[in-house]
Parts: sequence; structure tokens; C-alpha cells
Amino acid sequence: MNPNTLDHSAPSLFKRRPSRVSQLAIYSALALFLMVADARFRITDPVRVAVSTVLYPVQWVMLKPVEAVHDASRYLGSLDEAQAREQGARKELVAMAQRASLADELIQENDHLRELLQLRDRLTTPGTAAEVVYDSPDLYTRRVVIDRGQVDGIAQGSPVHDEKGVVGQVTRVYPLRSEVTLLIDRDQAIPVFNPRTGARSVAYGDPSPLRTGGIELRFMPSNADVQEGDLLTTSGVDGLYPPGLPVAKVVSVERRADSAFSRIYCEPVGRVQGVRHVVVLKPLDRATHPEAEGAAEPLRAGKGKEKDKGKDGKGKEASKDGGKAGKTDAPATPAAPAAPASARKEPA
Repeated sequence: MNPNTLDHSAPSLFKRRPSRVSQLAIYSALALFLMVADARFRITDPVRVAVSTVLYPVQWVMLKPVEAVHDASRYLGSLDEAQAREQGARKELVAMAQRASLADELIQENDHLRELLQLRDRLTTPGTAAEVVYDSPDLYTRRVVIDRGQVDGIAQGSPVHDEKGVVGQVTRVYPLRSEVTLLIDRDQAIPVFNPRTGARSVAYGDPSPLRTGGIELRFMPSNADVQEGDLLTTSGVDGLYPPGLPVAKVVSVERRADSAFSRIYCEPVGRVQGVRHVVVLKPLDRATHPEAEGAAEPLRAGKGKEKDKGKDGKGKEASKDGGKAGKTDAPATPAAPAAPASARKEPA
């Protein structure tokens, strides 16, 4: 017998498997048995513990990427939220800083206005409150523009005063605006008075930023009694500035042997730099004689009328003189009959 012809396959009895229905029934019964046994007798707890212990490293390794992704998303979300809160806090801080700055500015402005009101109560010269609109665009002058003009009664030459002292003088007047030349302008001069010594002098503007003060007393003798700290006030001799207004304080006195004059520098008492609210005073001559300005026009009109009526007036005066002469001559004519009366007495 050829060995190759032998059938090495298993018998058909061993090749047969249970049907699928039988397998389903067997597995279902086994699952039900295990469920009942685990619920009643906890027979699978050791198996469950052993399996979980064995699978824990694998579970830990598998969960790490998930936890990393979750932590990263949470970190990014918290970072965005923190950045948004930071931006909101910064905006709120800026707004609070602006409000605080505005409050400080309003407090300072209120203090300045109160001091100006107190100044107006102390001054006997009438004045008009004004606000500085802008600085003059001319770089070679020190001037500011205020929001009051001719319609508000501002006159050229009016002194300008803040809550501390004199700051300048009105040099140009427009209908709605006026230009004020500050004391530190090189073309500005103001007569001053030293209350300590009783000496009068003239202060000139010194706009040079290298100087210690903005006003200079010129042509003062080297032996003049001027000391640092002396307060200079307006003398009132010019007819514009009322006397006694604070002008400047002496900050430097230079006495040189090679010159007969001293170099005296002063610092303005008023805020010539950054001034905002001021009081425009009427010139001294107009404040003391307010009727002179209104009486000027009638005087001019009267002079014109007198010129126009000169000839007519002379004619009227001549006619009046002729009338008076006629009246004086008229009673002389009836006196003629008195002569015959005397003639009658002579023969008697």
C-alpha cells in the first residue's frame, strides 16, 4: 500500500462543530451564570483586580496624551482669559488715571478760579474774567490770545492779572479776541515799585531761557539797594496799571566792578507760562474817569458844530448888538421935549 494514498485528515466526526444557535445558547448561559455568580458570590473580583493591576501601566501610558491635550487646552484657555482680564484691567487703569488726572486738573482749576474771585473782590479796579485760548504762533514773541474782545469791553493797554500777579498787558484788541503780551516779552516794559526801599524803576522782559528770571531791572546803579527776595509791585505812575499789584520777585543781583550798573534778574510772580484763567483789568485812567471816554464824542461833535456855526454866530451876535443899540437909542428920542420945559423956567 502506498503511504501517500493514506488519508491523514481527521474523521468527519471530529470535524463537526456545534451549530451557531447552540453556540449562542451555550455562551449566553455561561454569561448569565457568570453574572449571577459575580452578583451573588463576587467570584470575579480577584480576576478583576488582577486584570486591572496588570493593565494599569498600559492604561496610565495611554491616558497621558489625553491628559496632556486636556491640560494644554485648559492652559491656553486660561491664558486667553488672563490676557483678556489683563487688557481690561489696563484699560480700566488708564481710564482711572485719566479720571484722576482730570479730577486733579479740575481741582487746580477750581482753586485758581476761587483765587481769581477773591482777587476780584480785593481789587477796586473793575475787571473781566477771560480764558487763554492759545499761544501766539510767533516764535519771537511771548504772547497769548484770550477769548474776550471789544464786545466785552476790553481796551488796548488793559493790565492782565492772574491769581498770583500781573502776567501781561493787552496789546491788540479784536471784536471777539484779544492778544496779550506777556511780561517776559523782550518788547514789554512795566514800571515797578519796591515796597521795602520805596524805589521806583522799570522792568523789561527777558525771554531768554538761559536767564534765571523772566524780567530784568535795567539801568540800576551798582550801589542800588536791591536784595534777592525783594517783591516788586506796580507803581501806578503810568496810568495803566493800578498800584500795588504783585509783579516779580528778585532772584539774582550781579554787581560788577567794571560797570556802573547792576544786572538784576527777577522771576514773575504770575504764571506767565501755562496760564489759563486771567482777569483783564481796566486801565487806571479809564477806571478812575469812566465818563471821559463817553464825553469825548460829544466834545468832538460840539467842536464841529461850533466851526460850522461860526459865521452864523457872529452874524447873530452882531444883530443882537445892533438890537441892543437900537433899544438904548430909542429912549433918547423922547427926551428932546425936555428942553422947552427948561426954557420956560428961564424967563420965570
